[in-house]
Amino acid sequence: MAGRYLIRGGVLIDGAGADPVEDGAVLVEGDKIVEVGPASAISAGRADVIDAKGRTIMPGMIDTHIHIGSDGNPNPMRRLKELTAFVAIKSAVHARALLEAGFTAVRDAGAHGYTNIATRQAIDSGLIVGPRMRAPGYGLTSTGGHGDSYYRPEVQIDNPGLVDGPDEVRKATRLMLKMGADCIKFVSATGGVMSDGDEPAVPQFTIEEMAAGIHEAKMHGVYTFAHAQGNEGIKNAIKAGINSIEHGFWIDDEAAQMMIDGNVYFVPTLNAVHQIVEYGLEAGIPEYGVRKARAAQEAHLESFARAYKAGVKIAMGTDAGTPFNRQGENAIELDLMNRAGMSAMDAIVATTKTAAELLQWGDKTGTLEAGKWADLILVDGNPLDNVSILRQTEKIQFVMKGGVIASNRL
Repeated sequence: MAGRYLIRGGVLIDGAGADPVEDGAVLVEGDKIVEVGPASAISAGRADVIDAKGRTIMPGMIDTHIHIGSDGNPNPMRRLKELTAFVAIKSAVHARALLEAGFTAVRDAGAHGYTNIATRQAIDSGLIVGPRMRAPGYGLTSTGGHGDSYYRPEVQIDNPGLVDGPDEVRKATRLMLKMGADCIKFVSATGGVMSDGDEPAVPQFTIEEMAAGIHEAKMHGVYTFAHAQGNEGIKNAIKAGINSIEHGFWIDDEAAQMMIDGNVYFVPTLNAVHQIVEYGLEAGIPEYGVRKARAAQEAHLESFARAYKAGVKIAMGTDAGTPFNRQGENAIELDLMNRAGMSAMDAIVATTKTAAELLQWGDKTGTLEAGKWADLILVDGNPLDNVSILRQTEKIQFVMKGGVIASNRL
C-alpha cells in the first residue's frame, strides 16, 4: 500500500544525467514523488524513513525489448509445444522476477495468444505483481519472415500477425489495436538470428507494407518499432516512419544520421547475440542461430559504437527470452553497453530517462523528479563506479513502484 516515505542518505542518481547528489533524498507520498534533493533540504514530517546510507537511490530500470513469456531456453522451437495458458503462467512468474530485479517498466516485443496483453492487464488490475508494461500482441511478420519461422501449419498454431501486402498489414494492425495493443511491432523488416531459413541482412517487409501499419497505428496515437538488423531494412523502416529500430546489427553513417533526423530511437539488445555466442552449440542452441550470431557480433558492436558516437537516442533493451537471456538478469545489458564504449552514466540514462521516453512515459517515470511516479530502487554500492553491480540481484535491495514497496532486502 502506498504511503508517505522519506528515502534518504544515499548517493542520488536522477536518471537524467545530472551530477550525483552524495547525500540525497526522495520524499514520496501516495504514488508520486513529492521532493528530490539533498537530504539536508528535505524534512520528513510524518513519514516512514528508509535509510539509504551506503546505497544508491536511482529510478527503476526499464527494459524496452523483452519477450515476457519466454524463458531463455536454448531452442526457441520448443515454444511450439507450449500451450497458451502455460505461457501466460510463465509470464506472471517472469513479471515478478523482473520487478524484484529492479525493472519497474518493460516493453514486450511480441507473443502468441495475446499473452503479453493479458499479462499487462493482470498487472494493471493488481491480479499479479509486475512492472509497468507495454504490449503489442502479436508481432507482424511476412510469409517466410523472421517471425513466421516459429509457426508451423502442421501443428495448427494460428498466427494473425502473419501478413503480406499493405492491406493485410493494415488489417492486422487494426486487429492488434482492437485486442488492446499499446504499441505495434514489425517483426520482419529484416531476417533474424534465431529463425531458420532467413538471414539478418536481408530485407523482408517493404516500405509500403510497414508504412500502411505505421499510419494506422499513428492515427490511434500508438507508436511502432521494428526488428531490423540489416542496413537496407533499417533504412526501409526509417523511411516508413518507424519510431524505433531494434537490434541494428549493420548501421552505417547514413542510417545513423537518418535516425537522428527522424528522431528514431535505437534499442541495441547486445545481450541477445552475446549469450548465443557465449554458450554456442554445446549448450543446445541451433547451428543456424550460432552461425548467424557469430557472423554479426563484431558488426553489432561497431554499429552500437557508431550510433552512440553520432548521438542517436539509445534505449536499453535485452531481447530477454532468447537463448540464455533470462528474465530478471536483464541488467547485464548495461554492462555490455559500458564495455562497448558507453559511459556508466549514459548506460543508466539509456535504461531510465531515454527508455521511458521511448515508451511514451517520459512525463511520468524514468527520472527522479517531483510529480512523477515513485518508481525507484536502492542499490548496494554505486553503479557509476561499477555498472555491473546492477546485474547482481542481491544488490537491488529495495524496489518501489508507484509508491508501493515491491521488494525490500534492507
